[in-house]
Amino acid sequence: MQTLNANWFIEVPIDFEHKQYQLLAYLQQINAHFNKTQLYPNLNDLIFHYNNLKKFKKDKTTLEAGFPVRLSSIDVAAVKMTYEKIVNDDAMMQEIEQIIAYAANKIKPAIKEGQEIHDFVESHLAISEVGVRPLYPFHGYLLLRNGDEKGIGVYEYQVTLFENQHEKYRGIHTTYITRYERHFIYNTPEFIRKDLIHTRRELPNPAVYHVESDITFPVENTLLPLAKKALVRTISVLS
Repeated sequence: MQTLNANWFIEVPIDFEHKQYQLLAYLQQINAHFNKTQLYPNLNDLIFHYNNLKKFKKDKTTLEAGFPVRLSSIDVAAVKMTYEKIVNDDAMMQEIEQIIAYAANKIKPAIKEGQEIHDFVESHLAISEVGVRPLYPFHGYLLLRNGDEKGIGVYEYQVTLFENQHEKYRGIHTTYITRYERHFIYNTPEFIRKDLIHTRRELPNPAVYHVESDITFPVENTLLPLAKKALVRTISVLS
């Protein structure tokens, strides 16, 4: 997939027509993925670029704010030279402002479409706890049932807490473990939990959550990311 660099709108050549073509080619690919209900990483990427454009427009005098990416000292020096050239060139800055305005107006409706798909998928998910809840729910198994697919995927998950001076937020890491075929009558979430405890002794009393969708969605690009978000929300409420 064609991607956009964080600073694509100020990279040479700074030409409105060139940037217009570059952006439209990128959005065409995003739209093709959305048509297949493939949300991630496309939606996050769109939101990043939109916020990046707005941030640059809002603060033209702060290098770090204008370029919210991790840079080495060499990168910073190179970007600073480019930045200083831009802010001192009125014609170039006008071209960039035109590019930013055009790009923001194109990206914003794409984000809205992605969020509508996100909400639609989320409305078709149901999460339930399997078995007795342990005292430590931050490490366990996520069982994932995807619409009409004849199987239940099993992922080991671990939720971690990140904290800075402004906020606290939780992250989640998952590892695919195995898959239980649903044509066996005994492969219920309850049976799977018991089997996992028996076969994977490193988690003797795991938290187990079952997320199921009544519609079949792409797993890696849509269902699994939203299932992980639902799991983090559930655990955050309980803890």
